[in-house]
Amino acid sequence: MCGGAGLAPAAGLIRSLSALLGVTHYSPAAAVSVHSDRHYVVGVDTHRDEHVLAVVVAPAGAVVARRAVAANARGYAQALRFADSYASGTRVWAVEGAGHYGAALARFLGGRGETVLEAGRSPRGERRLQRKDDGLDAIRAARAALGNDELGSPRAGQRREALRLLLVARRSAVDVRREALVQLRSVIVTSPDRLRDELCKLPVQRLLDRCSRLRRSKTATPDELAVRLVLRTLARRIEAATVEAAELEREILAHVRTLAPQLLDEPGVGPIVAAQLLVTWSHHGRVRSEAAFARLAGLAPVPASSGQTTRHRLSRGGDRQLNRALHTVILHRRQHDPRRRTTSPAASPKARVDATPPECSSATSPATSTGYCKTRNHLWLDKS
Repeated sequence: MCGGAGLAPAAGLIRSLSALLGVTHYSPAAAVSVHSDRHYVVGVDTHRDEHVLAVVVAPAGAVVARRAVAANARGYAQALRFADSYASGTRVWAVEGAGHYGAALARFLGGRGETVLEAGRSPRGERRLQRKDDGLDAIRAARAALGNDELGSPRAGQRREALRLLLVARRSAVDVRREALVQLRSVIVTSPDRLRDELCKLPVQRLLDRCSRLRRSKTATPDELAVRLVLRTLARRIEAATVEAAELEREILAHVRTLAPQLLDEPGVGPIVAAQLLVTWSHHGRVRSEAAFARLAGLAPVPASSGQTTRHRLSRGGDRQLNRALHTVILHRRQHDPRRRTTSPAASPKARVDATPPECSSATSPATSTGYCKTRNHLWLDKS
């Protein structure tokens, strides 16, 4: 999202947010070197019911042993005993899916002093060309850790996990609200003339109130009865999703104020953006430098030069939710911060495109928005 003219303000934003989150310009102590001080790497391919482990020797990558364990507390203890038997020296665990199926295993190992790294999946092209089974995936995870010194540690912290879950639930509520609003407008367009003329001129809140109180009529045709029932159902769904999103945002705000209240003082950073920053950053040591933070956010430009053409392209990798949050901050600052408005390359009349209509609610607090824009007379849907 943040590309082209957005890279310049994004650089300053990364620097300021890195300072607030505790990310230094470069912190060598935060990096984990697999080659220098580790004798073994234990790769783990995680699944819902079973995890497959593979022990390889560093730095050669030779496979020592493999085993499958159950995805429960007893299985985690067996995995630790298995590692003690075949990887008795200094070791590091490369867990694939440490934020999902491997989250419980990563917590178990971290609580017992083990070094855990988050291994990503191999590229799709490589998976198609090579053999595939759980044991081979565990070996690839271990060897990927041997060939990559940039693997991060899994996210940690109870409040940050709480923030992640709250963000997931709120995003779902916002999506439900947005889809129901679109469906409501579509049903009104095709409704009977008398009902359509009554509803199409109402602002959103009055429209929802009116539709939620629609009743059956004995004189109505079957088609009109169905329209009334659908409009009432959609209106009540929108109201319920709006209340749910607002409640979740209040919970998110309370956690953000406890963890990093200084983030809310940054221009354009509301509770949702701050929560996403905290979830991605997670804890001290996970992001070792400003450059790593920029790459994690998908803001680091990728060289794409050829011959006499020197250029960079937008990175499509990284955490897309973090990229979206930073994109929201940049748009807000361009519109509301006079300093950015005059120094940004997009400040010229030809290049500047307003991020949000002037009479719409702020993007940093969408849960309290009515979702209606008066200047354009249509729904302004929350896409955060």
